[in-house]
Amino acid sequence: MKLSTAAISSIITALLASLLFVSPLAAQNAPPASDPFKPLAFLEGNWEATTQNSGQVHVVGTYSFQPELGGHIIARHTTSKTSCKGPETFDCEHGDLLYIFEEAPGQPLKAIYFDNEGHVIHYNVSTPTASSVIFLSDASLPGPQFRLTYELKNSVLSGKFQMQMPGQSDWKSYLEWSGGKR
Repeated sequence: MKLSTAAISSIITALLASLLFVSPLAAQNAPPASDPFKPLAFLEGNWEATTQNSGQVHVVGTYSFQPELGGHIIARHTTSKTSCKGPETFDCEHGDLLYIFEEAPGQPLKAIYFDNEGHVIHYNVSTPTASSVIFLSDASLPGPQFRLTYELKNSVLSGKFQMQMPGQSDWKSYLEWSGGKR
């Protein structure tokens, strides 16, 4: 049996039409995509920050964690510095950005940090508990390894920025802070 061009065209049109009808139905029945940022929901909002145990450095300021770019990233921005006192070597005009992202669906979260001093740090992100997150730089790169942690306890968000020098096993805190939601 030989089909005419018109018959083949009708069959193809019918197949395409059925695919167009079935595709939206399949999408409606597909399980919802999981939100890779859900474990970080405790960070979202505007936070106060006062340095703790920082020796000669005393900073009071605010920062925020907010979804941006249509929910494809979470961005941390420093929103203001209300006061800063420190030694001459400490940059009271410090500014930085931290972007948390998923490189591809289903992949672990990553983050990248930029500051006004020219530092760039790439982090792997883990959430060991429902109220904590650890940003850890790659130990195989030259120079110190960096660890940035946040933990929410009793409505207070605490943070630590720490360094581990090559060949050392201990982490040294560079700056620690805490504060409540604004």
